[in-house]
Amino acid sequence: MDKIFDQLEGLVERYDELQEMMSDPEVINDTPRYLKISKEAADMAKVVTEYKKYQQLKSDIEQSKEVLNESKDPELEDLAKEEISEQEEQLAAVEENIKVLMIPQDPNDDKNIIMEIRGAAGGDEASLFAGDLLNMYERYAERQNWQFEIIDENKTEVGGYKEVAIMISGKKVFSKLKFENGAHRVQRIPTTESAGRVHTSTATVAVMPEYDEVDLEIDPKDIRVDVYRSSGAGGQHINKTSSAVRMTHIPTGIVVAMQDQRSQQQNREKAMQILRSRVYDYYESQNQSEYDAERKSAVGTGDRSERIRTYNYPQNRVTDHRIGLSLNKLDKIMNGQLDEIIDALILSDQTKKLERIQNGETKLY
Repeated sequence: MDKIFDQLEGLVERYDELQEMMSDPEVINDTPRYLKISKEAADMAKVVTEYKKYQQLKSDIEQSKEVLNESKDPELEDLAKEEISEQEEQLAAVEENIKVLMIPQDPNDDKNIIMEIRGAAGGDEASLFAGDLLNMYERYAERQNWQFEIIDENKTEVGGYKEVAIMISGKKVFSKLKFENGAHRVQRIPTTESAGRVHTSTATVAVMPEYDEVDLEIDPKDIRVDVYRSSGAGGQHINKTSSAVRMTHIPTGIVVAMQDQRSQQQNREKAMQILRSRVYDYYESQNQSEYDAERKSAVGTGDRSERIRTYNYPQNRVTDHRIGLSLNKLDKIMNGQLDEIIDALILSDQTKKLERIQNGETKLY
Protein backbone atom coordinates (compact mmCIF):
# COMPACT_ATOMS: atom_id res chain seq x y z
CA MET A 1 0.00 0.00 0.00
CA ASP A 2 3.00 2.34 0.43
CA LYS A 3 3.15 3.29 -3.26
CA ILE A 4 -0.59 3.89 -3.28
CA PHE A 5 -0.38 6.27 -0.34
CA ASP A 6 2.60 8.06 -1.87
CA GLN A 7 0.31 8.87 -4.80
CA LEU A 8 -2.51 9.83 -2.43
CA GLU A 9 -0.33 12.44 -0.75
CA GLY A 10 0.15 14.07 -4.14
CA LEU A 11 -3.57 13.76 -4.81
CA VAL A 12 -4.45 15.62 -1.61
CA GLU A 13 -1.99 18.38 -2.49
CA ARG A 14 -3.57 18.71 -5.94
CA TYR A 15 -7.07 18.76 -4.41
CA ASP A 16 -6.11 21.55 -2.00
CA GLU A 17 -4.56 23.46 -4.90
CA LEU A 18 -7.80 23.12 -6.89
CA GLN A 19 -9.84 24.38 -3.93
CA GLU A 20 -7.68 27.51 -3.81
CA MET A 21 -8.00 28.03 -7.55
CA MET A 22 -11.78 27.80 -7.33
CA SER A 23 -11.85 30.76 -4.94
CA ASP A 24 -9.63 32.85 -7.22
CA PRO A 25 -11.73 35.65 -8.83
CA GLU A 26 -9.79 35.27 -12.08
CA VAL A 27 -10.76 31.59 -12.30
CA ILE A 28 -14.36 32.26 -11.23
CA ASN A 29 -14.76 34.75 -14.07
CA ASP A 30 -13.42 32.25 -16.60
CA THR A 31 -16.42 29.88 -16.76
CA PRO A 32 -14.89 27.09 -18.95
CA ARG A 33 -11.77 26.99 -16.77
CA TYR A 34 -13.81 27.05 -13.56
CA LEU A 35 -16.01 24.19 -14.75
CA LYS A 36 -12.97 22.12 -15.72
CA ILE A 37 -11.30 22.70 -12.34
CA SER A 38 -14.48 22.04 -10.35
CA LYS A 39 -15.02 18.76 -12.22
CA GLU A 40 -11.46 17.64 -11.49
CA ALA A 41 -11.97 18.50 -7.81
CA ALA A 42 -15.32 16.68 -7.70
CA ASP A 43 -13.74 13.55 -9.19
CA MET A 44 -11.16 13.56 -6.40
CA ALA A 45 -13.44 14.52 -3.50
CA LYS A 46 -14.50 11.03 -2.34
CA VAL A 47 -11.04 9.50 -2.27
CA VAL A 48 -9.55 12.60 -0.59
CA THR A 49 -12.27 12.49 2.12
CA GLU A 50 -11.59 8.79 2.75
CA TYR A 51 -7.83 9.35 2.85
CA LYS A 52 -8.20 12.14 5.41
CA LYS A 53 -10.41 9.82 7.46
CA TYR A 54 -7.67 7.18 7.14
CA GLN A 55 -5.03 9.63 8.37
CA GLN A 56 -7.20 10.63 11.33
CA LEU A 57 -7.78 7.01 12.32
CA LYS A 58 -4.02 6.31 12.12
CA SER A 59 -3.40 9.25 14.43
CA ASP A 60 -6.14 8.11 16.83
CA ILE A 61 -4.65 4.60 16.99
CA GLU A 62 -1.21 6.00 17.80
CA GLN A 63 -2.68 8.09 20.61
CA SER A 64 -4.60 5.10 22.00
CA LYS A 65 -1.41 3.02 21.95
CA GLU A 66 0.44 5.75 23.85
CA VAL A 67 -2.29 5.72 26.50
CA LEU A 68 -2.01 1.93 26.71
CA ASN A 69 1.77 2.01 27.08
CA GLU A 70 1.78 4.76 29.70
CA SER A 71 -1.21 3.59 31.76
CA LYS A 72 -0.86 1.60 34.94
CA ASP A 73 -4.61 1.40 35.48
CA PRO A 74 -6.04 -2.00 34.38
CA GLU A 75 -9.44 -0.47 33.58
CA LEU A 76 -7.89 2.21 31.37
CA GLU A 77 -5.79 -0.44 29.66
CA ASP A 78 -8.88 -2.51 28.87
CA LEU A 79 -10.66 0.57 27.48
CA ALA A 80 -7.62 1.49 25.36
CA LYS A 81 -7.38 -2.07 23.97
CA GLU A 82 -11.08 -2.05 23.10
CA GLU A 83 -10.74 1.34 21.45
CA ILE A 84 -7.70 0.24 19.44
CA SER A 85 -9.55 -2.86 18.23
CA GLU A 86 -12.52 -0.76 17.04
CA GLN A 87 -10.27 1.82 15.39
CA GLU A 88 -8.27 -0.84 13.55
CA GLU A 89 -11.50 -2.37 12.21
CA GLN A 90 -12.58 1.07 10.98
CA LEU A 91 -9.12 1.61 9.47
CA ALA A 92 -9.31 -1.67 7.53
CA ALA A 93 -12.76 -0.73 6.19
CA VAL A 94 -11.59 2.74 5.11
CA GLU A 95 -8.51 1.20 3.46
CA GLU A 96 -10.76 -1.08 1.39
CA ASN A 97 -12.95 1.89 0.43
CA ILE A 98 -9.86 3.78 -0.73
CA LYS A 99 -8.74 0.82 -2.88
CA VAL A 100 -12.10 0.69 -4.64
CA LEU A 101 -12.28 4.47 -5.11
CA MET A 102 -8.79 4.56 -6.58
CA ILE A 103 -9.46 2.07 -9.38
CA PRO A 104 -9.39 4.14 -12.59
CA GLN A 105 -12.78 4.36 -14.27
CA ASP A 106 -13.15 3.70 -17.98
CA PRO A 107 -14.55 6.99 -19.36
CA ASN A 108 -16.75 4.95 -21.71
CA ASP A 109 -18.45 2.91 -18.96
CA ASP A 110 -21.63 5.00 -18.95
CA LYS A 111 -22.07 4.87 -22.72
CA ASN A 112 -24.53 2.91 -24.81
CA ILE A 113 -23.02 0.45 -27.25
CA ILE A 114 -23.13 -0.76 -30.81
CA MET A 115 -22.56 -4.52 -30.91
CA GLU A 116 -21.74 -6.42 -34.09
CA ILE A 117 -22.06 -10.22 -34.18
CA ARG A 118 -20.71 -12.18 -37.14
CA GLY A 119 -20.78 -15.86 -38.02
CA ALA A 120 -17.12 -16.84 -38.49
CA ALA A 121 -15.65 -20.34 -38.92
CA GLY A 122 -18.17 -23.11 -39.42
CA GLY A 123 -20.50 -22.11 -42.24
CA ASP A 124 -24.23 -22.47 -41.51
CA GLU A 125 -23.59 -23.62 -37.95
CA ALA A 126 -21.55 -20.45 -37.28
CA SER A 127 -24.41 -18.28 -38.53
CA LEU A 128 -26.88 -20.15 -36.32
CA PHE A 129 -24.58 -19.65 -33.33
CA ALA A 130 -24.41 -15.93 -34.14
CA GLY A 131 -28.21 -15.95 -33.88
CA ASP A 132 -28.02 -17.76 -30.52
CA LEU A 133 -25.61 -15.12 -29.20
CA LEU A 134 -27.96 -12.40 -30.43
CA ASN A 135 -30.82 -13.99 -28.46
CA MET A 136 -28.60 -14.36 -25.38
CA TYR A 137 -27.68 -10.68 -25.35
CA GLU A 138 -31.28 -9.64 -26.03
CA ARG A 139 -32.48 -11.60 -23.00
CA TYR A 140 -29.67 -10.19 -20.88
CA ALA A 141 -30.65 -6.67 -21.99
CA GLU A 142 -34.24 -7.38 -20.96
CA ARG A 143 -33.04 -8.41 -17.50
CA GLN A 144 -31.11 -5.14 -17.23
CA ASN A 145 -34.09 -3.06 -18.43
CA TRP A 146 -32.03 -1.88 -21.42
CA GLN A 147 -33.32 -1.04 -24.88
CA PHE A 148 -32.26 -3.50 -27.58
CA GLU A 149 -32.60 -2.55 -31.25
CA ILE A 150 -31.40 -4.42 -34.33
CA ILE A 151 -30.14 -1.72 -36.70
CA ASP A 152 -28.65 -3.83 -39.48
CA GLU A 153 -28.80 -7.52 -40.32
CA ASN A 154 -27.72 -10.00 -42.97
CA LYS A 155 -29.60 -13.25 -42.45
CA THR A 156 -28.68 -16.64 -43.90
CA GLU A 157 -31.03 -19.13 -45.56
CA VAL A 158 -30.84 -21.48 -42.57
CA GLY A 159 -32.17 -18.81 -40.19
CA GLY A 160 -28.91 -17.58 -38.72
CA TYR A 161 -26.93 -14.40 -39.27
CA LYS A 162 -23.93 -13.74 -41.44
CA GLU A 163 -23.74 -10.48 -39.48
CA VAL A 164 -26.03 -8.37 -37.32
CA ALA A 165 -25.58 -4.97 -35.69
CA ILE A 166 -27.44 -3.98 -32.53
CA MET A 167 -27.73 -0.81 -30.50
CA ILE A 168 -28.11 -1.40 -26.76
CA SER A 169 -29.08 1.62 -24.66
CA GLY A 170 -29.46 2.01 -20.92
CA LYS A 171 -27.56 2.42 -17.66
CA LYS A 172 -23.84 1.54 -17.80
CA VAL A 173 -24.19 -0.74 -20.83
CA PHE A 174 -20.55 -0.54 -21.94
CA SER A 175 -19.27 -1.22 -18.40
CA LYS A 176 -21.00 -4.62 -18.41
CA LEU A 177 -20.65 -5.73 -22.03
CA LYS A 178 -17.19 -4.44 -22.99
CA PHE A 179 -15.60 -7.79 -22.12
CA GLU A 180 -17.76 -9.63 -24.67
CA ASN A 181 -15.42 -8.35 -27.40
CA GLY A 182 -13.74 -11.32 -29.08
CA ALA A 183 -14.24 -14.75 -30.64
CA HIS A 184 -16.87 -17.05 -29.11
CA ARG A 185 -16.60 -20.79 -29.80
CA VAL A 186 -19.43 -23.31 -29.76
CA GLN A 187 -19.11 -27.09 -29.50
CA ARG A 188 -22.30 -29.02 -30.29
CA ILE A 189 -23.95 -31.53 -32.60
CA PRO A 190 -25.52 -29.66 -35.55
CA THR A 191 -29.08 -30.62 -36.47
CA THR A 192 -27.78 -31.67 -39.90
CA GLU A 193 -25.20 -34.06 -38.40
CA SER A 194 -26.55 -37.57 -38.88
CA ALA A 195 -23.64 -39.33 -37.17
CA GLY A 196 -24.03 -37.34 -33.96
CA ARG A 197 -20.53 -35.85 -34.06
CA VAL A 198 -19.71 -32.68 -32.15
CA HIS A 199 -18.70 -29.80 -34.41
CA THR A 200 -16.81 -26.64 -33.46
CA SER A 201 -17.81 -23.26 -34.88
CA THR A 202 -17.10 -19.66 -33.99
CA ALA A 203 -18.76 -16.26 -34.07
CA THR A 204 -17.13 -12.92 -33.34
CA VAL A 205 -18.56 -10.15 -31.18
CA ALA A 206 -17.42 -6.54 -31.47
CA VAL A 207 -18.49 -4.10 -28.75
CA MET A 208 -18.03 -0.39 -29.42
CA PRO A 209 -19.16 2.55 -27.28
CA GLU A 210 -21.70 4.79 -29.00
CA TYR A 211 -20.18 8.21 -29.69
CA ASP A 212 -21.95 11.40 -30.50
CA GLU A 213 -20.56 14.44 -32.30
CA VAL A 214 -19.24 15.94 -29.07
CA ASP A 215 -17.09 12.86 -28.38
CA LEU A 216 -15.78 12.40 -31.88
CA GLU A 217 -15.98 15.00 -34.60
CA ILE A 218 -15.68 13.58 -38.11
CA ASP A 219 -15.04 16.05 -40.90
CA PRO A 220 -17.92 15.76 -43.42
CA LYS A 221 -15.31 16.11 -46.19
CA ASP A 222 -13.89 12.76 -45.07
CA ILE A 223 -17.16 10.92 -45.72
CA ARG A 224 -18.40 9.74 -49.10
CA VAL A 225 -22.12 8.94 -49.19
CA ASP A 226 -23.71 6.76 -51.88
CA VAL A 227 -27.45 6.08 -52.05
CA TYR A 228 -29.07 3.16 -53.85
CA ARG A 229 -32.24 1.11 -53.91
CA SER A 230 -32.75 -1.27 -51.02
CA SER A 231 -33.01 -4.96 -51.76
CA GLY A 232 -35.02 -7.60 -49.98
CA ALA A 233 -38.40 -7.46 -48.27
CA GLY A 234 -40.33 -4.23 -48.08
CA GLY A 235 -42.82 -4.16 -50.95
CA GLN A 236 -43.20 -1.42 -53.51
CA HIS A 237 -41.86 1.34 -51.25
CA ILE A 238 -38.47 -0.31 -50.89
CA ASN A 239 -38.13 -0.95 -54.62
CA LYS A 240 -39.10 2.52 -55.84
CA THR A 241 -36.97 4.70 -53.59
CA SER A 242 -33.20 5.02 -53.18
CA SER A 243 -33.39 4.68 -49.40
CA ALA A 244 -30.29 2.57 -48.81
CA VAL A 245 -27.12 4.40 -47.78
CA ARG A 246 -23.45 3.48 -48.02
CA MET A 247 -21.01 5.66 -46.08
CA THR A 248 -17.25 5.48 -46.58
CA HIS A 249 -14.79 7.13 -44.19
CA ILE A 250 -12.05 7.98 -46.68
CA PRO A 251 -9.04 8.27 -44.28
CA THR A 252 -9.60 4.79 -42.79
CA GLY A 253 -11.48 3.06 -45.60
CA ILE A 254 -14.24 2.00 -43.18
CA VAL A 255 -17.53 1.33 -44.97
CA VAL A 256 -21.02 1.15 -43.45
CA ALA A 257 -24.02 0.14 -45.56
CA MET A 258 -27.52 0.59 -44.13
CA GLN A 259 -30.83 -0.36 -45.73
CA ASP A 260 -32.97 -1.72 -42.90
CA GLN A 261 -34.69 1.54 -41.99
CA ARG A 262 -37.81 2.87 -43.74
CA SER A 263 -36.35 6.10 -45.08
CA GLN A 264 -33.06 7.36 -46.44
CA GLN A 265 -32.80 9.81 -43.54
CA GLN A 266 -33.19 7.03 -40.99
CA ASN A 267 -30.60 4.94 -42.79
CA ARG A 268 -28.22 7.93 -42.82
CA GLU A 269 -28.62 8.43 -39.07
CA LYS A 270 -28.05 4.77 -38.22
CA ALA A 271 -25.12 4.49 -40.65
CA MET A 272 -23.51 7.55 -39.07
CA GLN A 273 -23.89 6.12 -35.57
CA ILE A 274 -22.14 2.91 -36.59
CA LEU A 275 -19.50 4.72 -38.65
CA ARG A 276 -18.60 7.04 -35.78
CA SER A 277 -18.13 4.12 -33.38
CA ARG A 278 -16.11 2.09 -35.90
CA VAL A 279 -13.84 5.03 -36.68
CA TYR A 280 -13.23 5.71 -33.00
CA ASP A 281 -12.54 2.00 -32.39
CA TYR A 282 -10.11 2.06 -35.32
CA TYR A 283 -8.16 5.03 -33.97
CA GLU A 284 -8.11 3.56 -30.47
CA SER A 285 -6.66 0.29 -31.75
CA GLN A 286 -3.88 2.19 -33.55
CA ASN A 287 -2.44 3.26 -30.20
CA GLN A 288 -1.95 -0.40 -29.36
CA SER A 289 0.35 -0.13 -26.33
CA GLU A 290 -1.92 2.26 -24.44
CA TYR A 291 -5.03 0.44 -25.63
CA ASP A 292 -3.72 -2.92 -24.41
CA ALA A 293 -2.62 -1.54 -21.06
CA GLU A 294 -5.71 0.43 -20.20
CA ARG A 295 -8.65 -1.27 -21.84
CA LYS A 296 -7.78 -4.72 -23.08
CA SER A 297 -4.97 -6.29 -21.08
CA ALA A 298 -7.07 -6.71 -17.96
CA VAL A 299 -8.85 -9.78 -19.30
CA GLY A 300 -6.88 -10.78 -22.39
CA THR A 301 -5.86 -8.75 -25.38
CA GLY A 302 -9.43 -8.28 -26.52
CA ASP A 303 -8.43 -9.04 -30.10
CA ARG A 304 -11.46 -10.18 -32.03
CA SER A 305 -9.59 -13.22 -33.35
CA GLU A 306 -8.81 -14.38 -29.83
CA ARG A 307 -11.04 -17.13 -28.48
CA ILE A 308 -12.43 -15.71 -25.28
CA ARG A 309 -15.20 -18.19 -24.41
CA THR A 310 -16.36 -21.71 -25.26
CA TYR A 311 -19.99 -22.87 -25.14
CA ASN A 312 -20.00 -26.67 -24.83
CA TYR A 313 -23.54 -27.99 -25.34
CA PRO A 314 -22.98 -31.74 -24.68
CA GLN A 315 -21.61 -30.91 -21.20
CA ASN A 316 -23.89 -27.89 -20.59
CA ARG A 317 -20.70 -25.93 -19.81
CA VAL A 318 -19.48 -22.41 -20.55
CA THR A 319 -15.80 -21.58 -20.06
CA ASP A 320 -14.31 -18.08 -20.13
CA HIS A 321 -10.67 -18.69 -21.01
CA ARG A 322 -9.40 -15.27 -19.90
CA ILE A 323 -10.16 -15.85 -16.22
CA GLY A 324 -10.36 -19.65 -16.17
CA LEU A 325 -14.02 -19.67 -15.15
CA SER A 326 -16.17 -22.72 -16.04
CA LEU A 327 -19.89 -22.92 -15.25
CA ASN A 328 -22.10 -25.95 -15.85
CA LYS A 329 -25.15 -23.85 -16.60
CA LEU A 330 -25.00 -23.17 -20.32
CA ASP A 331 -28.79 -23.39 -20.61
CA LYS A 332 -29.24 -20.55 -18.11
CA ILE A 333 -26.47 -18.44 -19.66
CA MET A 334 -27.95 -18.76 -23.15
CA ASN A 335 -31.20 -17.58 -21.58
CA GLY A 336 -29.50 -14.29 -20.69
CA GLN A 337 -28.33 -15.10 -17.16
CA LEU A 338 -24.87 -13.64 -17.74
CA ASP A 339 -24.38 -11.90 -14.39
CA GLU A 340 -22.05 -14.49 -12.87
CA ILE A 341 -19.64 -14.34 -15.82
CA ILE A 342 -19.81 -10.55 -16.18
CA ASP A 343 -19.31 -9.94 -12.44
CA ALA A 344 -16.24 -12.22 -12.47
CA LEU A 345 -14.77 -10.36 -15.46
CA ILE A 346 -15.34 -6.98 -13.80
CA LEU A 347 -13.71 -8.22 -10.57
CA SER A 348 -10.71 -9.52 -12.52
CA ASP A 349 -10.40 -6.17 -14.29
CA GLN A 350 -10.57 -4.22 -11.01
CA THR A 351 -8.05 -6.52 -9.32
CA LYS A 352 -5.49 -6.08 -12.09
CA LYS A 353 -5.99 -2.32 -12.22
CA LEU A 354 -5.38 -2.17 -8.47
CA GLU A 355 -2.23 -4.27 -8.86
CA ARG A 356 -0.93 -1.79 -11.43
CA ILE A 357 -1.55 1.07 -9.00
CA GLN A 358 0.21 -0.80 -6.18
CA ASN A 359 3.17 -1.48 -8.46
CA GLY A 360 3.34 2.18 -9.43
CA GLU A 361 2.48 1.42 -13.08
CA THR A 362 -0.69 3.53 -13.10
CA LYS A 363 -0.99 7.04 -11.74
CA LEU A 364 -4.08 8.45 -10.12
CA TYR A 365 -6.03 11.10 -11.99
